[in-house]
Amino acid sequence: MTTQRDYYEILGVKKSATLDEIKKAYRSLALQYHPDRVPTEKKKEAEEKFKEISEAYAVLSDPQKRALYDQYGHAGIDQRYSAEDIFRGADFSSIFEDLAGFGFGESIFGSIFGDLGFDIFGTRQRTGKATRRGRDLETQVEITLEEAYTGVEKSLEINRYEICAKCQGTGEKPGAKKRICPQCKGQGRLVVSNGFFQMSQTCPQCRGAGRIITEYCPDCNGEGRIKSRRKIQLKIPAGIEHGSHLRLKGEGEGGTSGRGDLYVLVLIKPHPIFERHGQDLLCSVTIPLTLAILGGEIGVPTLDGKVEMKIPKGTQSGKVFRLRNKGLPSIRTSARGDELVRVNVEIPVNLTREQERLIEEFARLRGENVNKNPTFGEKIKKVFQ
Repeated sequence: MTTQRDYYEILGVKKSATLDEIKKAYRSLALQYHPDRVPTEKKKEAEEKFKEISEAYAVLSDPQKRALYDQYGHAGIDQRYSAEDIFRGADFSSIFEDLAGFGFGESIFGSIFGDLGFDIFGTRQRTGKATRRGRDLETQVEITLEEAYTGVEKSLEINRYEICAKCQGTGEKPGAKKRICPQCKGQGRLVVSNGFFQMSQTCPQCRGAGRIITEYCPDCNGEGRIKSRRKIQLKIPAGIEHGSHLRLKGEGEGGTSGRGDLYVLVLIKPHPIFERHGQDLLCSVTIPLTLAILGGEIGVPTLDGKVEMKIPKGTQSGKVFRLRNKGLPSIRTSARGDELVRVNVEIPVNLTREQERLIEEFARLRGENVNKNPTFGEKIKKVFQ
C-alpha cells in the first residue's frame, strides 16, 4: 500500500465505528480535500490526501476487507488484494448521490472520482464526449397567510439556458468538418499515472469534447445553449412554512446529460391580524369591561371567517383562549393547528358623573376602598364643616 497510517486514524473514527459513521466521516473529508475545492498551490497536497482517505474508506466500508484489516493490519490487505481490488465494490456513489450539482453540471461524486481517473470500481475512467448536467436555478415567490392556509398555484417566469436545438449543445455547425484535438488526441481528458492511481483532468484545449470546432453553430454562436424565458406553474401545498424550498425537478437549465432542478424559496407576507407559531395562529381581541365581568359571546376573526367565542364571567385581561383546529394544516399529516385568542379588557374613560357614582357604589358594596380625588365643591364644603 502507499501508506501505512492507520485507516481509522485517517478517517478520524473509532475502531467500533458503524458503517454510517464511516460514511459520514468520509463524506466530510472528501468534500474538504476535493482537488477542485482548494487553492492551486494546495492541489497536489489535496490529491494525496484524497487518495489516502479514499483508500481507507474502500477498506473500512467493506465488511470482509475490514475484518482482515482489523485482524492482520495492512499486511492482511496487501497479501489478499491488489491495488485495483481494494476499490472494487466500495460504495462511493451512495455517499454522494444526494449532493448532485454544485454548479459544475455533474454530481459531486463524478467530479471527485473523475478528476482522479476512477469510477466506483477503481478502473480507469472512460473518455469521450463531455457531458454535463444543467445548472440548478433558484427563485422566490411571496404568498399571503391565507394562501398558505388553503394552498395555492402560482405562475412563475424564469430566465434559463436551453440546449441549442440545432447543434444539440456541441456549439458546432451541423455537418462541419471535424478536427481531432491535438492535445488530448480526441480523448477529451489528459491522464497522468501515479502508481496504481491515474490522475486525470479535462483537456483545457477542447474542454473535454475531444475535437476542435472549425465552424460555430449559427444559432448559438458556438455557445451550445440559448437563453430563453419560461412560464412555470407552481403548486404550493397548504400549510407551507415561511422560508421553505420547493424543488421542481428538471426545471433548471438544460445540459447535455440532463436538466438541472429549480428551487423555489417561499416567503409568507406578514399578516395584519395573525401571528404564526408553527401550525398555530395567535391573535388579540379587545372586549369591554362589562363583557369581561358579566360574560357573553364575541365575534372572533379566523382564516375561515368570523366565529362566535364564549367569554366566561370574570375573564381577566390577557387571558388566552384556544379555538381547536382553526390553525394551519400540516403538510405531512391531516392534523390542523389551533387558533389562540388573547383577550384584552378595555377600561372605560371619560365617564359621566352618574357612571362614576354607580362604580363607586359598586366598589362600596364589594368593600373596596376607593381613593377618589374630591371635587372643588367637596373641598369647600369640608372647609366650612
